[in-house]
Amino acid sequence: MNSEFTVAVHCLLFLDNQGEQMANSEQIACSVATHPARVRKVLSSLRKHGLVTTKEGAGGGYQLNTELARVTLGDLYRLFARGSLHPGWCSGSDKSSCQISSNMHTVMDRIFSGGEQRLESYFDELSLSEVKRMVDETGSQAGRERCTGKYEKRVNMRI
Repeated sequence: MNSEFTVAVHCLLFLDNQGEQMANSEQIACSVATHPARVRKVLSSLRKHGLVTTKEGAGGGYQLNTELARVTLGDLYRLFARGSLHPGWCSGSDKSSCQISSNMHTVMDRIFSGGEQRLESYFDELSLSEVKRMVDETGSQAGRERCTGKYEKRVNMRI
């Protein structure tokens, strides 16, 4: 699954939290913990599909254009990640004389398609208001402060 899906969910929850106040891509990127350009790319798709509105210039930014209860994870999955369960490459070759090799792609495609359908069905049952409730109930106090609006590049250090 690609990360644009989770970035989209995060952006919409963040914008809902802003209420009537506009949020710029720097502020949203601070919360998402990614680069503002990546946030703008996702928000552009959300805007095209009517989920957010934009205002340019001073005091401008992004604003949620719908109620969280009207958007499901399934909607966002279809928008950003449909087909992502299917691997880009599958072992085997349909030209092979080996029974396993010659049928592997067809069988695995069926399996991944079934998984994709089940995942979409599950995601269709979860509205963003339900996801927000889950976030609220998780109880982490670490993120209770408001973002400064400045993107800080994360450095992954492995010891």
